[in-house]
Amino acid sequence: MTSGWPDQRRAILRDSLVVGLAVGMYGLSFGALAVATGLSTWQAVALSSVMFTGGSQFAYIGVIGAGGSSLAAAAAALLLGARNTFYGVAMKPLLPTRGWRQVAAAQLTIDESTAMALGNADPAEPRAARLAFWATGLSVFICWNLATVVGALGAASLGDPGQWGLDAMVPAAFLALLWPRLTSRTTVGVAVVAAGLAVVVSVVAPPGIPVLLGGAVAVVVALWGARRDGASATTGRGSPGSADAQGATP
Repeated sequence: MTSGWPDQRRAILRDSLVVGLAVGMYGLSFGALAVATGLSTWQAVALSSVMFTGGSQFAYIGVIGAGGSSLAAAAAALLLGARNTFYGVAMKPLLPTRGWRQVAAAQLTIDESTAMALGNADPAEPRAARLAFWATGLSVFICWNLATVVGALGAASLGDPGQWGLDAMVPAAFLALLWPRLTSRTTVGVAVVAAGLAVVVSVVAPPGIPVLLGGAVAVVVALWGARRDGASATTGRGSPGSADAQGATP
């Protein structure tokens, strides 16, 4: 264990609080936009507490607001939330939990808690990653849900939210969540193709289907990339000209 654990713990708790407050601000938008699409305040709160993943929540209300069915909205939200499964795989070695703690950890496994935990992973101080995960997850959960309530109540007090143009903010808010992730040519290309496909299909398909097809583009690209990487690794290890085939050492 490191001797500077108290200072490290204070730094982790401070950063976790800052992350929670920053992410929680999006909850204000979600609460207001959820009401604008026809959901009640309690329905918006239920989505934030049970679903608890921003991208999926905005996708859900986006489909509902466009007139799509609840089934199509849930499918779109599930597709976007599937990445949390991979986060769970990465977090398993850092969080040896069982019972109710494992259920709580699954609920709090989001982008921010995973990033904080992995960023503080230290073999010399295993408590750091665990504290970062729990502190960040709880901070975001509390701030996000409180902000959802405030946003929903604020929108409800405006009367008819549609008169204020809040429905147009749903795609804008979703784009704001997506934009920081466009960090490479591959992600930009996937986004352009997915958006183009969704626009074309929206002419003939009911609301919700274009979102699912657009998301499927990312799934296909990810599977193709994994297959290509696996094939490259196999070819590199088994080819006659490779270092392994020649018996060379690294």
